[in-house]
Amino acid sequence: MKAVIMAGGSGTRLWPLSRKFTPKQGQPFGDHQTLLQKTYRRLRHGWTNRDIIVSTSVELFPRLRSQLPALRRNNFVLETERRDTAPAIGLVATYLHRQDPQAIMFTANADAYLKETDEYIRVVRAAGEAVLRYPNQTVLVGIKPRFPDTGLGYIKMKRQVDTIKKYELFLVDRFVEKPDARTAERYIASWQYLWNPAMFVFRVDAMLDKFRQWLPPTYKLLMKIKDAIGTSRERAAIKRLYPKMQKISIDYGIMEKDPSMLVIPADLTWSDIGNWGAVYEMLAPHDRANVVRGLHVTHDSQGNIIYSHTGKLIATAGVKNMIIIETDDAILVCPRDRAHDVKKLVTELEKHNLHRYL
Repeated sequence: MKAVIMAGGSGTRLWPLSRKFTPKQGQPFGDHQTLLQKTYRRLRHGWTNRDIIVSTSVELFPRLRSQLPALRRNNFVLETERRDTAPAIGLVATYLHRQDPQAIMFTANADAYLKETDEYIRVVRAAGEAVLRYPNQTVLVGIKPRFPDTGLGYIKMKRQVDTIKKYELFLVDRFVEKPDARTAERYIASWQYLWNPAMFVFRVDAMLDKFRQWLPPTYKLLMKIKDAIGTSRERAAIKRLYPKMQKISIDYGIMEKDPSMLVIPADLTWSDIGNWGAVYEMLAPHDRANVVRGLHVTHDSQGNIIYSHTGKLIATAGVKNMIIIETDDAILVCPRDRAHDVKKLVTELEKHNLHRYL
């Protein structure tokens, strides 16, 4: 099984630290290891360097490769333009199919927090065993929800179809979009709903056949790239053909159309480090603590995440449950419960042509 780290995103909800050329997966949060480095070290508990692949963009490659010096150039599959997760996963599957059409791969996002590494490796390995048993079906790993999160998508399960080692295997009913608070509370009260961490396990020939069925124009372009892989035409073919692919996520393009997906529920302490609120939840010892990086003096302030990246003193008085992030050219101030709105700020920067801050 090949472990594929998805590391091509931009992380706009973690602005101003996460930028176009220095996105969140290449940044440290809480210590000196970046999210990408933590993901790689987690995978090394179950895979050799030969079987770890990083999917990222040409523009991010130099920075991310410098963070993973143990990996060789051929461990990286590079997008020439960001086209979302369906083309990115399709491109990796095409490379692997060239080597072995029956290769099994699974996707691991570079920006996730996971606590129980050994259990994580076991459950992914079990998902790989499920793919061996059901080679035409995609197997998901779903996370048993710990609280009613409104910022995540959910997986709804149907009936149990098998047991793989000690893990129950269910047929997927459907994906569910990010719910409102009341709906999320209803979800976690039911055994049927899991958080969707985008952990997909599949055989590459089966996945490419799903591209042929549901994203045929992208499939045709991937097959043209496949013919060029390993030849002098490879780089030019990807540069010419990849930007023509439809920009769409694997969830919308493939997964939501697939009626035969399977899922293993996993009991893992997992978090999508998708916004500053999630960073706070990951690092705070309790819900009134201040999470601080840099120099901070406070009077009667609690529940804040405060980062100073230039060495400036940040002083707060009577400030509660806020996000305060300072970089050399920008300052973000936002209530913690509005952390998802940071992405809207980035959109405003684009509208006002403030591209140097992106």
